[in-house]
Amino acid sequence: MILIWLPLLVLALDRLTKIQVVARMTEGESIPVIENVFHLTYVLNPGAAFGMLPHNRSFFLAIGVAAVLAIVWMRKDILSEGWRVRTGTALFLGGAVGNLWDRALTGLVIDFFDFRIWPVFNVADIAICTGVGLILWDMVINKAWEN
Repeated sequence: MILIWLPLLVLALDRLTKIQVVARMTEGESIPVIENVFHLTYVLNPGAAFGMLPHNRSFFLAIGVAAVLAIVWMRKDILSEGWRVRTGTALFLGGAVGNLWDRALTGLVIDFFDFRIWPVFNVADIAICTGVGLILWDMVINKAWEN
């Protein structure tokens, strides 16, 4: 069940926040929440994380679809794993679909969380990074127990 409800929750939160940003801000606009620390900044990202490989829409769509299909294909194996792998995969899936949605519609990902010392990001990015972190944590813990 976690591979269904958690990705849907992430996708809903990602879409709702992006819809609000687009409805209430203009591209490039920045609203200070905590001056010089945290701003809401509306950015359209044509690339991957940190704007890498800009304007490769087909590549990113293919990678996103491949990741989703791999998770669907491996769902039984994933569901037999511990909570970190199940939760991490579900978060990753929700985030991947969130950014895939943007790329499919416009080729650009809507980003808006801006901590000034880090590239601007969104809810989907948080879910992807947290999900990968949980999976890596599980791998480290399991490797430590083997030794």
